[in-house]
Amino acid sequence: MTITAITVNEDLRAYIDPLTEDEYAALERSLLAEGCRDALVLWGDLLVDGHNRYSICQKHGIPFNTVQNQTFQSIDDVHLWMIDNHLGRRSVSDFQRGVLALRKKEIVAARLAQAQDTRAAVEPAAAEAAAPTDAMPQLTRESIARAARVSSATLGQIEKIQKTAAPELVNAVKTGMISINAAAAVASLPEEKQVAAVAGGKKELRQAARQVREARLPPKPEPAPPPDDATPDQLEIHRLTQLVAELTEERDQLKKKVQHLTIALAEARDGK
Repeated sequence: MTITAITVNEDLRAYIDPLTEDEYAALERSLLAEGCRDALVLWGDLLVDGHNRYSICQKHGIPFNTVQNQTFQSIDDVHLWMIDNHLGRRSVSDFQRGVLALRKKEIVAARLAQAQDTRAAVEPAAAEAAAPTDAMPQLTRESIARAARVSSATLGQIEKIQKTAAPELVNAVKTGMISINAAAAVASLPEEKQVAAVAGGKKELRQAARQVREARLPPKPEPAPPPDDATPDQLEIHRLTQLVAELTEERDQLKKKVQHLTIALAEARDGK
């Protein structure tokens, strides 16, 4: 099916992160060489999926087909379909999948709240009884993380980045300049320090993340002095006890440094 009247909604176009210049160029080469093999998805005359293909086809006069999705009842249905469609794609990064899954959580939570309010207005007792069983399976952090194919900890870091990171830092995560783990640490800094770290490049970002992690380490406790009336044997025991404590602390600090270095090396290998 081909349709000439297609409406492009800019909010829908921007709902999913745009392709990079290289990705767009690769898609353009593919369409020029092989044509537009996948149909564009429409809701009425509204373009839902295939914005980049539509733009390239229009530019070069490449024929294309369209298909109607008859299941949509609202713009939220469109958003949820777009999210699920992109969550299934391999090319989507962990950060993008986490962002999309969190958007899905907001839509589902709003729908559940609205449904609960509607039931409460009609039958309060039934709404109160139904709410926990309806909401809990769909809104757990674990289920959202599974949908995004990331860990619960990573999803929490993505949520923190969304809430507290400067736009420059968010862009650094999207482009792969910094890992999600490191960006979540840097996002705890004041905005001007985040921007300065991004401007300093990968090395400055990794250093800022390391400093934040080290600052979170608990302070070293002050050793307790021996009692005034301690015997020589008690003094020796006290000395040895303190020595064991210092060596244990040194071992733990070295372990943390190794962990931080391992993270930094992994980020450097991944080009983040």
